[in-house]
Amino acid sequence: MGLEARLEQQGPIPLQAELSVAQGELVALVGPSGSGKTTLLRCLAGLYRAAGGRITVNGETWFDAERRIHLTPQARRCGLVFQHYALFPHLDALGNVMAALGQLPRQERRERARELLELVHLAGLEARRPAALSGGQQQRVALARALARDPRVLLLDEPFSAVDQVTRRKLQRELAQLRSRLGIPILLVTHDLEEAAALADRMVILHQGKSLQQGPPQEVLTRPASAEVARLVDLRNLYSGEILGQEPERGFTLLRWGDHVLEVRPQPERRRGERVCWVIPPGTVLLHRRDRPSRGERENPVEATVTEMVRLGENCSLELRALGRPQVAISLMLPTHVAQRNGVAPGEKVRVSLLADAIHLLDHDPSVA
Repeated sequence: MGLEARLEQQGPIPLQAELSVAQGELVALVGPSGSGKTTLLRCLAGLYRAAGGRITVNGETWFDAERRIHLTPQARRCGLVFQHYALFPHLDALGNVMAALGQLPRQERRERARELLELVHLAGLEARRPAALSGGQQQRVALARALARDPRVLLLDEPFSAVDQVTRRKLQRELAQLRSRLGIPILLVTHDLEEAAALADRMVILHQGKSLQQGPPQEVLTRPASAEVARLVDLRNLYSGEILGQEPERGFTLLRWGDHVLEVRPQPERRRGERVCWVIPPGTVLLHRRDRPSRGERENPVEATVTEMVRLGENCSLELRALGRPQVAISLMLPTHVAQRNGVAPGEKVRVSLLADAIHLLDHDPSVA
């Protein structure tokens, strides 16, 4: 049980999306600006009616285009936190929450509003108006107001985008703690991949209104379903290659990449001579120590030249050009002290390993070099 949705239409905003969120699960809806994330959220809340599809929550139909069912936002009991909170400026924090408690007798609303503000760590600030609250405090009021309706689903539309990084991390921790107490489906709309990976049980990639892939964040971020998804999750190490054959006795599929023959995890469904794309996350490209050469097996050692080195605090972002594939770059990140210890600098030659178990094969895409 939980939230199940399938929504489709040709226009004016294209939609071809499917998603599910189980009870107590947090799912992140991720995609670039204009991908349809907010439109999909508005459909779920009943603020926008798609041309086709179906929405059910715990077996109850909220929307069914064929059967002409479209429950009002009030009937759906959705908790919705907008990107910019949409608080009533003339009401204090307590009044904003009480305004959403219309289902309770008047004499009970004040006490329940106080309980909700305490739940989101705002006890003592009940009398402050939005203008006297910080961005993080306004976000908490908006969350308390969303919870005031005793929602069956909680929808969060980029709720942390308007606050600074320190406040953002604090609010993320509070949401992670709160979700287990709520036990309802939570859908978080975000464009921040790190945020999605940190908070979500599953991630849905949306682009141009279409859901392209959904699964655990680590799976989506390291094993994309297509070259398009790889680009959307910023997997820059995306290349084309050719299947050379299978070596089942050694547990490998062999892949030609320019002048290199790479060992990858066995994928017997791939045919000899088949063109494919492949990706490897930057974190699984390993720099060799100058005094410790690779043994080779399952490591795919590659010689390369450092073409770019950018220091980002305690880490360095490197771009390499592999010998035999000078037209394409290899990206990796490593601690700055490791780069310094190994004499890494632009123009220097290095060796790296492209770990066999980290290489993920995709269907061929002609746009990939």
